[in-house]
Amino acid sequence: MTAVRPENRPLIALVPEGNRHGSRSHVTCFFRCGNACDQPEPNPTDHPHIRDEITKAVARRAVLRGGAAGAGAVLVGSVVGTGSLAAAATTTGVSRAAAAAGPLGTHRFRPVTPNKRDAFTVPTGYRTSVVMKWGDPVVLGAPDFDPAEQSVAAAEKQFGFNCDYVGVLPLTRSTSLLVVNHEYTTEPHMFPAGVYSDDEIKRISMTNHGMSVVKIVRGTTPGSWRQVGNLKTCKENRRIHIRTAFRMTGPAAGDARLRTSADPTGKKVLGTLNNCAGGTTPWGTVLSGEENFNQYFDAGAGLDPAFATEYARYGITGAGRGWGTVDSRFDLSQEPHEPHRFGWVVEVDPYDARSTPAKHTMLGRFKHEGANIALTRSGYAVAYMGDDERGDYLYKFVSAERMDKAKTAKAKRHNMTLLTKGTLYVAKLTGDGDADGKFDGTGRWMRLCTDKQSFVPGMSVADVLIFTRLAADKLGPTKMDRPEDVEPNPVNGKVYAALTNNSDRGKPAMPADEANPVTTSKVRASLGAPLTDASGNRNGYVLELSPDKGVHSTSSFTWNLFLVCGDPAAPESYFGGFDKSKVSPISCPDNVAFDSRGNLWISTDGNVLGSNDGVFRVPVSGPNRGQVQQFCTVPKGAEACGPLITDGDRSLFVAVQHPGEISGATFEAPASTWPHTDNFPRPAVVVAYLDR
Repeated sequence: MTAVRPENRPLIALVPEGNRHGSRSHVTCFFRCGNACDQPEPNPTDHPHIRDEITKAVARRAVLRGGAAGAGAVLVGSVVGTGSLAAAATTTGVSRAAAAAGPLGTHRFRPVTPNKRDAFTVPTGYRTSVVMKWGDPVVLGAPDFDPAEQSVAAAEKQFGFNCDYVGVLPLTRSTSLLVVNHEYTTEPHMFPAGVYSDDEIKRISMTNHGMSVVKIVRGTTPGSWRQVGNLKTCKENRRIHIRTAFRMTGPAAGDARLRTSADPTGKKVLGTLNNCAGGTTPWGTVLSGEENFNQYFDAGAGLDPAFATEYARYGITGAGRGWGTVDSRFDLSQEPHEPHRFGWVVEVDPYDARSTPAKHTMLGRFKHEGANIALTRSGYAVAYMGDDERGDYLYKFVSAERMDKAKTAKAKRHNMTLLTKGTLYVAKLTGDGDADGKFDGTGRWMRLCTDKQSFVPGMSVADVLIFTRLAADKLGPTKMDRPEDVEPNPVNGKVYAALTNNSDRGKPAMPADEANPVTTSKVRASLGAPLTDASGNRNGYVLELSPDKGVHSTSSFTWNLFLVCGDPAAPESYFGGFDKSKVSPISCPDNVAFDSRGNLWISTDGNVLGSNDGVFRVPVSGPNRGQVQQFCTVPKGAEACGPLITDGDRSLFVAVQHPGEISGATFEAPASTWPHTDNFPRPAVVVAYLDR
């Protein structure tokens, strides 16, 4: 390694101390999304925000203070379970897994108390195990991790940094494949001072992005899992990184705006970036969303004015990470098309380590949080997606062809083309007024394009898919407050969208409706501090969407505001009509998942009520609808990602992202040492299970 003076390591000096937005530190905002909230709202259109519709609902104070709420439907026949439930779900009734739900779906636990511990905290009676952590060996030949001996070659074989989405796909009775995203890197917490040059830091950091596929085996206690130690028996294990080849699919593949000097075909891309959430398909592959890709590109000698409008709408400013000095494709003055090759949904076949993963242009290009699939009765695949930006939209894709349910190689090859042809939609939500006294309204999915025809005036199919945000703007969909994870519930057939927060609600650029009581939110400066007012929507909410007649491919739906997150003592908070004195406080919902009874599980990112982030269980039907209960908290400075309930509801997987990511912390002076195997923090995947 080439030693450098600490003063030549600007990545640390660039980040001020203190919090930036709510509980998020400056360092998180800088490294995760390039300070996106400090930039102008990328969506300049003036059509309605979802906040304007929610205003009508939230203003009904009587409902906010508690009371009865209608129970959601228990069964929708058109749904086939996604993820680990796919094999157990049926199209004619509640899944077999639901009928024999494990402890996570039914077990009564004492909710975890909000805290600031540097620990992964679960209820009494549960245990946790670390399954994989940053630097652990993934493929044969990986060296033991040593923070002072990092290299590109080592990182290509080791578990990457800042894990996010977690998928678990079955192999045998005792083994499964763990698939994990590695969203971004936090260099001040990864590298000892004076050991690496700036260029080495950049190259190693680039390689720590991507995905990992790891073979895991059941532990002795039901619900527990661990990595298979003998990597010679793990032929499926794989590290997908910045130099892994991807193929572009769908109508936009090969378009001139996807071509670069290294790829004149526009059909082959190296690497995937800022992979956030994802989903497991019914045909046994994993989808991963490329989110804040805009932050990686440098201006170089200047931005191409031909793409000024497009760059601005996607937040591409040229204030990148300096990667252009070690790889010219991240220099916009040399490769102005390279950003167009990111911002897609990626599909990976974890069962075949030699397969080439795909980037599906038919699902549109934006800041994908993830993508999750439901099947219609007749077998069409419907993907739900969110664009994680203040004022952006909800999307849906419906395949043109049906899934082949045969268990053959031919059927799988066909199914892996389902996301290449079909129809892409964007959502418009409308409130139905105060007369019914409910949090509800109607909505419709507006067509953007099929694989052969555009429905956006003046834009071709390729235009719509490469610049989906600009295409959607023309149709006037509903602006949302940072739509992140959007997932169909495999039991009740409804769709749940986590809308994390929007600190700008009520500002001149986002004027509030005159009846909107949530232009200020109740927050806590620290654990135990009094509730105080803060501007905007600081705690977020969860929307519940119901497809017309339970059919996901229809263009109409109804919606209701299931949760207005916050402290139960805050007047604006609402918990599905459940008694607010009997719920856990919840702030900033990010990812959602379901157990086999259909309970909603929510992970949070950026809690502004004084506690560490965590994971919560919430029934969506019956007398306990809306009863939010905190199941776990993650360590100090960390975000709870995933989550995933699997193995007959016996296992809860959670990705602990950026432990100790607190402004002012460095590798030598960490704010956390979790999981306490070293004197520095290591992002890791944890499994929680009942201690029998």
